[in-house]
Amino acid sequence: MEPETRYARSGDVNIAYQVLGAGPLDLVFAPGFVSNVELGWTVPGRGDFLHALGSFARVIQFDKRGTGMSDRVRDLPTLETRMDDVRAVMDATRSERAALFGVDTGGTMSLLFAATYPERTSALVLYGAFARTLWAPDYPWGLTEQEYLLRIEEVESSWGMREYGREIAGRYSPSIGDEQRDAWAAYLRQSASPGAIASFERMNMEIDVRHVLPAIHTPTLVLHRTGDRVVDIGAGRFLAEQIPGARFVELPGEDHSPFTGGFEPLVEATEQFLREVRSERAWEESEPRRVLATVLFTDIVGSTAKAAELGDARWRELLGEHHSLIRRQLTRFRGTELDTAGDGFFASFDGPARGIRCASAITEAVKELGIEVRAGLHTGECELLDAKVGGIAVHIGARVAKEAAPGEVLVSSTVKDLVAGSRIGFRERGSAELKGVPGEWRLFAVEGV
Repeated sequence: MEPETRYARSGDVNIAYQVLGAGPLDLVFAPGFVSNVELGWTVPGRGDFLHALGSFARVIQFDKRGTGMSDRVRDLPTLETRMDDVRAVMDATRSERAALFGVDTGGTMSLLFAATYPERTSALVLYGAFARTLWAPDYPWGLTEQEYLLRIEEVESSWGMREYGREIAGRYSPSIGDEQRDAWAAYLRQSASPGAIASFERMNMEIDVRHVLPAIHTPTLVLHRTGDRVVDIGAGRFLAEQIPGARFVELPGEDHSPFTGGFEPLVEATEQFLREVRSERAWEESEPRRVLATVLFTDIVGSTAKAAELGDARWRELLGEHHSLIRRQLTRFRGTELDTAGDGFFASFDGPARGIRCASAITEAVKELGIEVRAGLHTGECELLDAKVGGIAVHIGARVAKEAAPGEVLVSSTVKDLVAGSRIGFRERGSAELKGVPGEWRLFAVEGV
């Protein structure tokens, strides 16, 4: 039977989800391209695949915002926003901790989720996934920018047409017949509008989470078909090589879709892996010791001269106003205050875009006080130390802030790469040697939030 569709509230958006199966573990299925939790039961293979997963797990499937049965939105979701939606669905289903099964870009989002929220991720299964979209000299498995832009142009002009839908279905699932292609074409067409799918493709073009992979300590299984026509198997091998302790399983076939081309080996590998993880009690361990976080450092420009100009009493009053202003912005953007030293603030965020928006709001707001601040952000793996964070990522963040000009928000390239689709603009500031940190670091000034 088709499960009942319910809705989870994520901010001001409703996220459609369904729950099926009654196994001893929770498994969140994160779709890649587009999805529709209700129409999905009408196309060949998809329902059978989900029921197969439901034979050993409680499966939670959802439509990402802007697609399927979820709310249509003006600004399509970044990976950061999609992580918020997953947490909302998990909360709605009373799932404190779950394994994530991520397909394609759903896999990319799942990677970030596992690194950012290890306390809520028991295991990670990736299928047809990748760390970066575009080709690079050190990443030969992506499309060139020109090839990808042609793909977006094709989507914008052809999405919704029957023949184009059949072509997409054949590209993702070459094993299916003509009649099945018609069903899949209709499913795709009714899952997203032409504008939505083009916007998703533009956002996906910017994806690059390679530097996050070493920060994933959740038990991970990477599945990939040897002849996958959409994502080269080399991209899957790269994931398994970069994620500590990850297991890589090659599957026969050319289909990129997990629902077609014979999904039984895929389901069997997933079940065996999750049973092994459960038997090792890996997801019953205590609170995680490391987490992916975005750190923010701010300080007042020319504070010594300003204090001398104002005198002790007025300077203390100004500092109090400055502190109150920053704390209001931290609350607004879900930041966590970690330390305050004199006129400087140290805070952390569970998403880089929120950190950037908070820093930008602070640099604008303090102008009302007649002062300027400089701000720096970095995203990296941090050690959890008595509700605070530490480690090399914190040192990098502090050094980035030192490089910022008055009134400027400066970020590392890591932060820039993680905010794909956020409509945040950047200006390259070149490379810099950060004191005490090996190598050169590319820095970017935030322009337009």
